[in-house]
Amino acid sequence: MLARDQRTPFSDWWWTVDKLLLVAIAALMLAGVILSLAASPPVATRIGLDPFHFFNRHVMFLVPSLMVLIGVSFMTPRQIRRTALIVFAVSIVLIVLTLLVGPEVKGSRRWITLLGVNIQASEAAKPSFVIVAAWLFAESTKRPEMPATSMALVLLLTLVTLLVMEPDFGQTMLILTVWGALFFIAGMRMIWVFGLAGAAGAGLFGAYLLVPHVAGRIKRFMNPASGDTFQVDTAMEAFWNGGWFGLGPGEGIAKRSLPDSHTDFVFAVAAEEFGIILCLMLVALFGFIVIRTLTRAYATEDMFSRFAASGLAILFGVQATINMAVNLQLIPAKGMTLPFISYGGSSFVSLAYGVGMMLALTRQRPRTEIESMEGASAQRAYA
Repeated sequence: MLARDQRTPFSDWWWTVDKLLLVAIAALMLAGVILSLAASPPVATRIGLDPFHFFNRHVMFLVPSLMVLIGVSFMTPRQIRRTALIVFAVSIVLIVLTLLVGPEVKGSRRWITLLGVNIQASEAAKPSFVIVAAWLFAESTKRPEMPATSMALVLLLTLVTLLVMEPDFGQTMLILTVWGALFFIAGMRMIWVFGLAGAAGAGLFGAYLLVPHVAGRIKRFMNPASGDTFQVDTAMEAFWNGGWFGLGPGEGIAKRSLPDSHTDFVFAVAAEEFGIILCLMLVALFGFIVIRTLTRAYATEDMFSRFAASGLAILFGVQATINMAVNLQLIPAKGMTLPFISYGGSSFVSLAYGVGMMLALTRQRPRTEIESMEGASAQRAYA
């Protein structure tokens, strides 16, 4: 047992970190391992790989992700700002390189191979962008003369432009939603909030008119008879087959034909084999993590920590909502992973990075530490 009077980095972390939040995240990761074992073997077999290829890689990605999550959760807010700025800058460079030399897959350039590792730079850009934007919004509340909001808008337009060029409209909508939420939380005028929402709607309509890929997905969603809806139809059939308690582990039928049963449609596999009860438990876990983080964020007096933790929680929750809504055929199909459940190395590590920052920003730090941080900020000791 650790005594409260022990002054070591680990003891300081242990007595200040939100243990309930940590347990909920660990439960999600454990559920991801179980569902990867259930959903991935048929996919691997269909493409001629070892049946446990994706499961083994899922567990392999879990190890560095845990190291990133725990390591980042030890950071101070200032260290988080500095690290996020570096990660965001590197991510932008990698996205540009992806557009220039990355392989084209299904009409998109989203991956680049470095040292034999496939990297989706946009995944790392998401949490780091939230941190940088939150810092700028926090500075705008303390120093109105600083053009922090304009700088945040420039960063948004830069990232969104690069994502549209890939193209990756799912990530684009996610980034716009989180930035808009931060803009609202920071207390900006409602006329600007509505104006930005209108601009986002106009952009979506423009994508529908000009981008055949986007138009096709929306048309298939509005009128299933207008195109191929095999994956979403099979996912809905999985929910019907599973009922409340599921067919049992390994007894699922949908995963045998779903190409993305281990990634985009793992939620449907969970419903078929383990039932709607497990799905509701997963929804409860996601909801608890988001609400718990928002509650802790609004309990802190440091504006940066409040905005950053809130933005990361919204990013986490909206991504999970989009994935589950696609599985339930509530919105048009998008290539969005279910946090810590779906297979994906870049997604897993970036989610661990974001959640680690959530844990760090919601730690119960002494008031003297918060005041020292605010004092340093007032003396222009910026990240």
